[in-house]
Amino acid sequence: MSEKSSPKDYRIDLRVTEEQKEILERAASFRGISLSAYTLSHVLPIAKQDIDTYERLVLSNRDRDLFMSVMENPPELKGKLKSAIQKYREKYGK
Repeated sequence: MSEKSSPKDYRIDLRVTEEQKEILERAASFRGISLSAYTLSHVLPIAKQDIDTYERLVLSNRDRDLFMSVMENPPELKGKLKSAIQKYREKYGK
C-alpha cells in the first residue's frame, strides 16, 4: 500500500505559540497545502536523515582498511575471552 493511500490512523500533537502557528499557516498557504501536510513534508525528510545519520557507520579510508585487515586476519584469542568462548562451546555445542 502506498503512503498516499494508507489510512492515517495516528495523530501527533504539537504545541506552538500563536506567532509560530501563524508563520507555519502562512507558509503552508503559499504552497496551497494544509498546515499538517506542510509540517509533515518538512519534518519527515529531516527525521529520515537523522535516523540515517545514527544508523550508518562511516569510516575513513584508514579505519576501513584497518577493519578489513582485522576481519581478514583476526588476532589470536587469548585469556578470558578465549576461555569464555570455550565454555560457551562446551555448554551449547557450537
